Amino acid sequence: MHTYSLTGAGLQRELPICKVTDDLHIGAFICFGDAELTVACAKAMLELLEPGSYDYLFTAEAKSIPLIHEMARQSGAEKYFIARKGEKVYMPDPIHVEDKSITTAGTQRLYLGSDDAAMIRGKRIVLMDDVISTGGIVPSGRISIFSTLARRLITEPFVMR
Repeated sequence: MHTYSLTGAGLQRELPICKVTDDLHIGAFICFGDAELTVACAKAMLELLEPGSYDYLFTAEAKSIPLIHEMARQSGAEKYFIARKGEKVYMPDPIHVEDKSITTAGTQRLYLGSDDAAMIRGKRIVLMDDVISTGGIVPSGRISIFSTLARRLITEPFVMR
């Protein structure tokens, strides 16, 4: 298997090269199961944010969940938000957006309960994307229905070198 060598947050990793299309191959950066990498990346991401510059962290399911959880833990945040890939019984009056991601076949829906939507309304949100090759969570409109409820959308890119 071919790999892509990456140094991020002070750690070296060999990423498997995955074919997305005939013309596009990506190094698959997966934090699942790599606690050391998740902790280091969360710390590096938080260092990019000014203290007090945001109210909540927000991401879409699924690969970025460990990272956003660790960011919340390290920053002392009591709450963060996840747009889910399916409607859940605990979501009152869920709203959704549709998206076509480069890493998921077909169109997918992302859901957020109206209670969570009300909590982020008028708040400053840090929006985390789990696909850093495209940053598609913002320009694709994947989260637009949720982020338009926010007063300020912070989209500081994090590029690992």
